Parts: sequence; C-alpha cells; structure tokens
Amino acid sequence: MVSCSIAATIASSSYAYLPSSSSSSSHPSTISFVSSFKAFLMKSKSFHPQRRSSNISIKALSKRISTRGEEESISSSNNPPMSVAVTTKKEPFSHLVSDYEFSDGHSEVELRLCLRSRQIQSSRDIFLDADESSIKIRLQCSGSSITLVEIKHLYEKIKPSETIWYIDDDQLVVNLKKQDPDLKWPDIVESWESLIVGAAQLLKGTSIYIVGNSTEINQKVARELAVGLGYTPVNTKDLMESFAKQTIDSWATADGSDSVSDAESAIFESLSSHVRAVVATLGEHGAAERADKWRHLYSGFTVWLSLSEATDSAKEEAQKDVQEGSQAYSNADVVVKLGAWSSDHAKAVAQASLSALKRLILSDKKLPGKKSLYIRLGCRGDWPNIKPPGWDPSTGADASSPSAL
Repeated sequence: MVSCSIAATIASSSYAYLPSSSSSSSHPSTISFVSSFKAFLMKSKSFHPQRRSSNISIKALSKRISTRGEEESISSSNNPPMSVAVTTKKEPFSHLVSDYEFSDGHSEVELRLCLRSRQIQSSRDIFLDADESSIKIRLQCSGSSITLVEIKHLYEKIKPSETIWYIDDDQLVVNLKKQDPDLKWPDIVESWESLIVGAAQLLKGTSIYIVGNSTEINQKVARELAVGLGYTPVNTKDLMESFAKQTIDSWATADGSDSVSDAESAIFESLSSHVRAVVATLGEHGAAERADKWRHLYSGFTVWLSLSEATDSAKEEAQKDVQEGSQAYSNADVVVKLGAWSSDHAKAVAQASLSALKRLILSDKKLPGKKSLYIRLGCRGDWPNIKPPGWDPSTGADASSPSAL
C-alpha cells in the first residue's frame, strides 16, 4: 500500500521576480532553438489544450477579485502558511453504502439511511457522534452496538453542534449544517468521485501542473487527474522527445541539461494561455527543478509529488521544505508526500492531490481569479504579489508613474 499524506500550503509573499529563460540576455542559439520548438508545439497533434477566453478586460478582472476596490495590486495574505494533513483511505460506509440518499440544501446537507432491515424499538436506540469533519451513527440492538455508518472525512466541514436527526417512517434522517453554505457538496463523503465533480466549481478551468523528481510518477498521476476531471492531458516528455527524435537522457547528454530545461520552459510558456490542462512535467533535467523557470508555472496550480522515506510526518516534512526553500519544488501550491510508490496507486495519489487543492482554494476562494489575472498581465513573475498593469519586471517600476518615464 502507498502511504500518502498531504500538506497543502499557501504560497508566502517572499517570491521575487524570476526572469524569463527567453529574455534578451539568452544566447542567440538558445533563442533560435526555443522559437523552433514553439513552432513545433503549435503543429503537434498532441498539443491542443483549450485557449483561455479574452472577453474580460484586465482592469475589470482586477477589480472583481481585489479584496478592496481602491487597491490596484493584488497581494496574498500575510498570514502564516496553512497546512492540512489528509489521508487517502477510502471512507468506510459499512454495508449500507447502497442504502442512503443524499441532498444539498444550500445551508445544510441531508443524509437519509434506509432502516427497513433494522429492528428499532425506539429512537433512543440511535446514537450519533459528530465533529467538524466526521460523523458516526450507531444502533443499539439486542444489547449490542451496530455501526450504521462511519464517515471519517466528510466532503467539507460542518457545524457539529447544530446537527439534528429524526426517524421518518423507515428512514433515519440526519441534517448537517455546513460551515460554508456557498460550497456545493456533490456527496456526503470526500471520495474520488465527489472530488472530481466538485473540482469544477473550485478550479474554474485553471490548469494543473504536476512536478517532482520522478517523471514516471508525474505522468501517471497527471493522467489520472486529466481523465477524471475531463481536462486535456499534456506530457512534456513525450512532446520533447517527439521534437528532438531522441530520449531526454540522450538529449541532456548531447546538449546539456540547460537545453532540455529551456525546451520544457517553452512548453510552460505556450501552455500559460490555455485552460483545463493537466501537465506532467519532467523530473530530472526538467525546468520545474530550477527556481528561475517558474515564471509560467505560476499560471496554474502546481502539485509537488515528493517521494520520501523520512521519519518525520508528511505534514512536518512538507512544512520544513517550504520554509527552507531548499529546492525549486517548494514553490508549489501544494505538496503530496509519498512514503512509497506503486503505479497501481496512481489514482489514490491523484485523489490526495485534489483533496489538497480543494482545501487550498477554500482557504482563499480568490486564488483562481488571481491566477487568471496573473496570466492576463503576462506571467511577469510577480506571483503571488501581483503588481498593477504597467509594472516593468526588469526595473520593478510602474511604467505609468512619473519616475518610470
């Protein structure tokens, strides 16, 4: 079994502007190579993600997602990073998994359990325990306690003190008050099925980039996510090897890792104007392992898949990596720590990734809008503290201000 825990972190405000790999300071041969590769991408049959709509103006979008209308720039919260530990074990719904009905009534959700086969003498035979993220319903029958349902991970948090239940004919009805009435629950339990259904209202079409040291793991997990979400799968390794007519390792040996990294960075740049794609990035030799190649990665939500046998808990280890900033992957929006890896568990890791992204976005519902604004302003590298239109990344000055003229 794969031991899979998640630490979802909000990016700090300490990131500086990262120059583009195709800036004017690049070697002429590198610029020519990247241009040729971009042309190849546009002709590639496997490279066809949906392009982002440009019907809304930057000014209107900035105003829409700004926390205060009079502010011109969008800044991330100065609060400490938020981290949430989550396991990927499927919720035990006992033998009543097919005997329940669920509905979302905006401010509350309702769970109905069919009790036709149960011998209930009194409503006092039902016992319900609940906290913010779990419920357990037990039936006292013939001197023994039978668990009707135990959900350790509800789809989202509830107000346990406002939980009520009653018996309606042959059904036990449980009403749970949601902490976030605006969030639509696809189901009572957080599962792969409910996460992929609920992702649409949270991601709002924002693309996902899977990064990490293992190209194989990135590919398999990205594929699961793309199929589940109905997004376009993009595999940078396949695209690059198709262009170069050689393997990534041979490419790196012949022309150096910088050449490989520049090519993958060109893919990121091309993808930044598209939506609904899940991108499997390179591990070794890839652009994501270099801090100066993240300018266009910030256009989407990044998931770092980190395979580690460290004795620290996944949550503690992820927090330490982010705080130390010891590698470029610590720039990722969320971190998924894997205690082991098997291709049979790619879907479990994909589910863990979606769970982490859900918690990240719910902690700041403006994040997808901020990503969109960042793209429309040109992916200038000023994430997460987005500067006003006219800001010059090379000088750090606002081109519209007198001092910048």
